[in-house]
Amino acid sequence: MTGRLFGTDGVRGVAGRDLTAELAMDLSVAAAHVLGDAGAFESSVGRRGRPVAVVGRDPRASGEFLEAAVVAGLASSGVDVLRLGVLPTPAVAYLTSALGADLGVMLSASHNPAPDNGIKFFARGGFKLPDAVENDIERRLGEKWNRPVGAAVGRVRDAYGEADRYVSHVLTTVDGRLEGLRLVVDCAHGAAHMVAPEALLRAGATVETIGASPDGLNINEGVGSTHLDTLREAVAERGADAGIAYDGDADRCLAVTATGEVVDGDQIMAILALAMHEAGTLAKDTVVATIMSNLGFKIALRKAGLTMVETAVGDRYVLEAMKAGGYNFGGEQSGHVVMLDHATTGDGLLTSLHLLAEVSRSGRSLEELASVMTRLPQVLVNVRDVSKAKAATSKELASAVAEAESSLGDTGRVVIRPSGTEPMVRVMVEAESQDEAELIAGKLAEVVRTTCA
Repeated sequence: MTGRLFGTDGVRGVAGRDLTAELAMDLSVAAAHVLGDAGAFESSVGRRGRPVAVVGRDPRASGEFLEAAVVAGLASSGVDVLRLGVLPTPAVAYLTSALGADLGVMLSASHNPAPDNGIKFFARGGFKLPDAVENDIERRLGEKWNRPVGAAVGRVRDAYGEADRYVSHVLTTVDGRLEGLRLVVDCAHGAAHMVAPEALLRAGATVETIGASPDGLNINEGVGSTHLDTLREAVAERGADAGIAYDGDADRCLAVTATGEVVDGDQIMAILALAMHEAGTLAKDTVVATIMSNLGFKIALRKAGLTMVETAVGDRYVLEAMKAGGYNFGGEQSGHVVMLDHATTGDGLLTSLHLLAEVSRSGRSLEELASVMTRLPQVLVNVRDVSKAKAATSKELASAVAEAESSLGDTGRVVIRPSGTEPMVRVMVEAESQDEAELIAGKLAEVVRTTCA
C-alpha cells in the first residue's frame, strides 16, 4: 500500500495483497505503542499493569489470518488480548469501553465485497481515532523497540461470551416492547447474523432472517443495506410490517416499509430526531448530518423547529462535530446513525431498535412515520479522471455553480465534492423535479470535464 495508510475509516485493502499479515502485525505493534503504553493506564481490573485490548472481526475468511496477526502483534508488545470473535463494529467499540480496555481493534471492510478487509482502532472509551493519532501510528511503523520476554509478554484469552453484554446493553436503551411487529431482518451474511436477530426477538418482535448464513466468502453478496431489492421481495412475500438491513459490520442500517418503500438514513434520522425532541432528549434541539443529506431532511427539521449542523462526509466527522458542540444525535444518509447517549459510533442494531420502538410506541406504520420528510429528487454524477485541485479553484466552475444555485433558490442545492480516494469529482444536485436535477447536474458535470481536465 502506498501513500497514507489510514483512510476515512481505518486501513483497508484487498486482504493478502494490500492488507497483508505482516502489515496487520506491524500496525498492531505500532498501535500498542501509541495507545497502550504499559504503565500509563489503569488496567481493566483497577490496578496498574499491562494494557488490555479487545479484538473483533466480521465473518470474512481473511479475518481469520488477520486476527491471528493482530493478536500476535499486540501480545508480543506486552498487551493482554481478549478475542471477541465475530461481532459488529459498534459492539467492539462498546466493549472497549465496558471492559475497560485501553484499545479496541475491529477487522472489517464494512459493505465491501469479501476479498477486501480492513483494520480500525478504537481508543480507550470506544471512540475512533483522530487523524493525529492515526498519523502517529503510521510514523511508528517499523521502529526499533524493546521486545517483552517471559512474564512481560501479553496473554491471550477468548471472550466470545461478551456478545451478550452488548446485546443486553442495546436492549436497555429502548423503552417499550416490539410485540406484534413482524420483521424480516437482512444481516448481509455479516457480523450481525447472531446478535441482531437475538436482540430483536428478545425485544418481542417476530423475526425472520435472510443473509444470516455467512460462509466467509458471501458477505454483502446480493444482500444487506447495499442490496435492498432482496429484502424488499422478502418483506412482500412474507407480509411483514417492515424490513431491516444491516451492512457487513452492522454499523449502519436501512429499512423497508410493508409496501416495499426504502427508508434511508435521512428518513430514519428524521423519525428519531422528532421522537427525541418530543421526549425532550434531543440535545440543543440539533441534529448533525453531512452535506450529502437530502434537502428534504433539512426542511423537515426546520418545520419542526430543529437545527441541522452540517459536516464533511464521514461518520467520524459527524461524531467530531457532535462532541465539539455538545450534541447527542447525528448521522448520514447511508444509514450511519450516532446516538451518543448510548454508543460511541454508528450502530445499526441500536438504530433499528429505536426506530422500531417508535413504530410500536406511536401505533403508526413505518411508512407513515417516514412521510415526515419528502425526499427531493437528488442526482449524483461522478466525473472521473479530472483534477480535484482545479475543481477547487476554477472560476468558471464557481460561476456555473453560482448560476445553478440562483436558479434553484430555496427549492434545491448544489454540492461539488472531490473524492477522497480517486481522481474524481462528484456533482450532486437536488431540485423540485427529477428532470431539473438531471439537467443542472449534466451541465455542471460538463463544466467540470472541460475546466478541470
